[in-house]
Amino acid sequence: MGKVTGFKEFERQDESYKPVEDRVKDYKEFTQPLSEEEITKQGSRCMDCGIPFCHSGCPLGNLIPDFNHMVHQGEWQKASWLLHSTNNFPEFTGRLCPAPCEQSCVLGIIEDPVSIENIEKNIVERAFKEGWIKPQPPKTRTGKTIAVVGSGPAGLAAAQQLNRAGHTVTVFERDDEVGGLLRYGIPNFKLEKGIIDRRIKILEAEGITFKTNVNVGVNYDVKDLKAFDSIVLCGGATERRSLPTPGIDADGVVQAMDFLTQQTKVVFGKEVKDQVLATDKNVIVIGGGDTGSDCIGTSNRHGAKSVVNFEIMPKPPGHRSPTTPWPFWPLQLKTSSSHKEGVERNWLINTKEFVKDESGKLTALKTVNVEWKMVPGQRPQLIEIEGTEKTWPCDLALLALGFTGPESTLADKLGINKDARSNYKAEYGKYQTNIPNIFAAGDMRRGQSLIVWAISEGREAARQVDLYLMGKSNLPSKDVTGDLVAM
Repeated sequence: MGKVTGFKEFERQDESYKPVEDRVKDYKEFTQPLSEEEITKQGSRCMDCGIPFCHSGCPLGNLIPDFNHMVHQGEWQKASWLLHSTNNFPEFTGRLCPAPCEQSCVLGIIEDPVSIENIEKNIVERAFKEGWIKPQPPKTRTGKTIAVVGSGPAGLAAAQQLNRAGHTVTVFERDDEVGGLLRYGIPNFKLEKGIIDRRIKILEAEGITFKTNVNVGVNYDVKDLKAFDSIVLCGGATERRSLPTPGIDADGVVQAMDFLTQQTKVVFGKEVKDQVLATDKNVIVIGGGDTGSDCIGTSNRHGAKSVVNFEIMPKPPGHRSPTTPWPFWPLQLKTSSSHKEGVERNWLINTKEFVKDESGKLTALKTVNVEWKMVPGQRPQLIEIEGTEKTWPCDLALLALGFTGPESTLADKLGINKDARSNYKAEYGKYQTNIPNIFAAGDMRRGQSLIVWAISEGREAARQVDLYLMGKSNLPSKDVTGDLVAM
C-alpha cells in the first residue's frame, strides 16, 4: 500500500489555518488545503503493514489502505469509489470526525499516523469538483414505503441506502432545514452549510422526499406515520444535561445548543428573537467536549471580553495514556482550533452556585476545586478540596454538558421500549424495536456518539429494514467485528 518507503521519506503534513485575527472575523471555514502533490505524498505514507487496524478503528469499516493507495497512484476517481462504498458522506466525516482510524494506524505506534481524515476530505472534494458524484436513482421500485424520522447523519444514511434498494423513502425533519445537528448544532466555521445542501440535492435527485417543519407526534399524527410499511427512527439524543446547582435559573445561564443554533440561523439571515450574544461579556463555558469548544469559537467571534472553560475531569496527559494503549482511542489532551483562538482552560473544577443580582441576571460563578477518589469496586467519588473556593465574574454561562438521551415523545406514542439509559431499545446489529416494522439507529438507539457511528448505524439499519420487507438484501453490511461481509 502506498509507497513502500513513503513513511520513511515523508513527514505528516496537515492543513494549515488562517491566522486567528482573520478567521474570528467571520463564520466561514478557515482551513487552507494542501496541494495535490502534498496530498499524494500523504497517501504514500500508508504502510504495507500486513494487518491494518485503521479500518477496524473506524465503525464504517472504511477501506482506508485501498483509497490511500489510489491517492498515491493518482487514481482519484477510484479512490472516490472506494471511499463511497462504505461511507455515504465523507465530506461530513472528513471535517467533523475525531478520526479513530488515525489513532489505530500502525504507523502511529512509532511516528505520526497517516493523515487519513484529510485524505478522505480531499478525495470527496475532488470528486465533487470533477463531477464524479452524480445521482444514482434505483432502476426499479419495490412498492414499499418507508418513513425516516430525523435527517441527521444516521437518518440520511438510512434513507440513501433504502432508496438504493428501490424503496420509496420520505424523511421527516422537525427543523426548517435538513441536516439535524449538522445543520444547526455544528458551527458554520467547522461545516459550511452549502456542503450539506449539495449532498441533499443528490439525494433528492435520487428520489428521496424531504419534509421539514414536521415534528412527528406533535404536529404530525403518528397514525399517519403508521401508514408506511416500515419506520426508521433516527431522531438523535437531544435531551440536554443540566446541573442541580443553585441559581441555575439565572438570566445568563444558557444551554450551549441554543447558543450555537441561534448563531447559525443568524448567519443565514433567519429571524432570531432575543439572540444570546457573548459580545463584551465574561463568558464561562462549562464542559470540555466538542460542543464546549464550539461555544468558545463562537464566543470569540462575538467579541467576548473573556472566555473561560471549566471541566470537572482531570487534565488529560499530553501523550497517549498507558491506560488506553494503541490501537484503542487514547486518553489524551485535545486542543482544538477554537481553543487556540483564546480561552483559559481549567480542570478539576466544580460549579457550586450561579450568582445573580436582584433582577435575576447572572453576575458570577462560585466554584471549588475537586479531586476524584478511586475505590476498587466502587464508582469514583468526587471530593471537594477545602480552601479552594473561588468566585469568577460571569455574564454568560454556557452549559455544554452533553445529552442524557433521546426525547421520549415518539417512544411513548408509538409504544417503543426503552433501555435503562432511556435510549430506544433495539439490539445492535438488528436495529429492530419491540414493534417489528419500526427500527431505530444512531444516537437515538445508542446514546450520544460519533458521526461515524451514526452513519454506520443508519447503513446497517437500512439493510435490516430491507431484509424485513423483502426477505433478502443486496445492501452491504458488516459483521459485529466491523468487517465487510457483503458488497
